[in-house]
Amino acid sequence: MTMSAIAPPAPDTAATPKFEITSSRQFSEWLAGERLSLAFTTYQAGKLFFIGLNPKGRLSVFERTFNRCMGLAGDGQTLWMSTLYQLWRLENALAPGQTAEGYDRFYIPRTAYTTGDLDIHDIGIGSDGKPVFIATLFGCVATLSGTHSIKPLWKPPFISRLAAEDRCHLNGLAMSEGVPRYISAVSKSDVADGWREKRRDGGVVMDMRTNDVVLAGLSMPHSPRLAEGVLYLADSGTGRFGRVDLKKGAFEEIAFCPGYIRGMTIHKNFAVLGMSRPRHNKTFSGLALDDELKRRDAEPRCGLMVIDLRSGDIVHWLRLEGVVEELYDVIVLPGVTRPMALGLVSDEIRRTVSLENDLPATAPKKKRSAR
Repeated sequence: MTMSAIAPPAPDTAATPKFEITSSRQFSEWLAGERLSLAFTTYQAGKLFFIGLNPKGRLSVFERTFNRCMGLAGDGQTLWMSTLYQLWRLENALAPGQTAEGYDRFYIPRTAYTTGDLDIHDIGIGSDGKPVFIATLFGCVATLSGTHSIKPLWKPPFISRLAAEDRCHLNGLAMSEGVPRYISAVSKSDVADGWREKRRDGGVVMDMRTNDVVLAGLSMPHSPRLAEGVLYLADSGTGRFGRVDLKKGAFEEIAFCPGYIRGMTIHKNFAVLGMSRPRHNKTFSGLALDDELKRRDAEPRCGLMVIDLRSGDIVHWLRLEGVVEELYDVIVLPGVTRPMALGLVSDEIRRTVSLENDLPATAPKKKRSAR
């Protein structure tokens, strides 16, 4: 593969005000030991962040600007990300073993599918490599369409018809072997914006295969994730992270997190959770999380928590202070040490070109002998 202008781009010129990132003492060592990096989104600040390690073993923080970036899915090679009215595919342009100024992944926005403002939340990757996602505004699970905004695949049975009304605030998606399996919703409401009156205890988790509610009575649940046959979930309105007992229809708390939990990825025996500071408005106020924080004499945080699933201990953390107050999604990039990406704000994207394969040298033509 041939690359031109492969040097890492300068930071976006339209950068947001400065902010501070701090971490637990052994967070860098944990990244190194697990051989991974992290990516997370904040729609509130419109940023895609990459957390890795620089050549000295210290944290490497790289960010790019995308308008209202939310759902995030992918691996070390391909990333899918939802924004205000588009679904983006970012592809790593570096060949195996290739680096650029100390970065071993260089994600470039390659394809943008214009969906319109559907408030796309969680994204999964199907067994065919295509994205499956939650179109929250319409309350359905959908995929891409070549001719329309989206192709709906499933809706909860309590939703009478698809309408751009955000009736139940469908938000979370858990994939099982490349197939969408479980969803989370804030309520079972079938009227426009009806979920807001059900924030404290109207939340449900549903099995898409059977259309059954497998867990109810939740407070603004988010980010269901399946790993090794176990369904994990954030009961965001209470600050509780736990697993779902599918046989009993019960929630088993693993840990309490001092913030509004949203965004989750499972890596081996660890869960990495995103946390936000609750907004002081009707959507986030009056929840049990407020009372629990007060009882524990704690202030809400924004950042990442790494939880050991075996003990329930918060073993590592990353904290964000300043302009970034809310996160949406977080994923693990396995086998990646230090990632970066191109954005759409600077002129760098115009001058970065890569060729998939070098053309073989052309053999000179033989002269034809005279007759």
